[in-house]
Amino acid sequence: MKRIVTLAGALALAAALPGCALVDRFMPQDQPVETAEAPGQIEAVHAAAIVQDQAVFWVSSNGCTEKADLTPVVRRDGEGSVITLRRIKEDRCQQPRAEGVEMRWTFQEMGLAPGSRVSVENPYQLPRG
Repeated sequence: MKRIVTLAGALALAAALPGCALVDRFMPQDQPVETAEAPGQIEAVHAAAIVQDQAVFWVSSNGCTEKADLTPVVRRDGEGSVITLRRIKEDRCQQPRAEGVEMRWTFQEMGLAPGSRVSVENPYQLPRG
């Protein structure tokens, strides 16, 4: 019974979010990690969500982070895909945003079919402040 109550609470929380489905970090332990060269540095994210065929990330910003400063790298993994958000341009501004900034990419922008199964590989970092 407790498991049903916990599940109901999680579903209520998910419904309270504005159309977002939170994404857990999933990395199969029995499969090798691709080591292909990718651009930039892996970006720690405050949160990530997959909603309506979009990937939404909240990332740190010193005040000047723009979508062009980040790139989602997509790789196939079994029946789905794994997205790794990478920073390709450093934000050198001096007005940090404690809550970070939201960045979105559509599945189409990332070359994914509508309704694709995806997971996010980035490490999580609490917002500053």
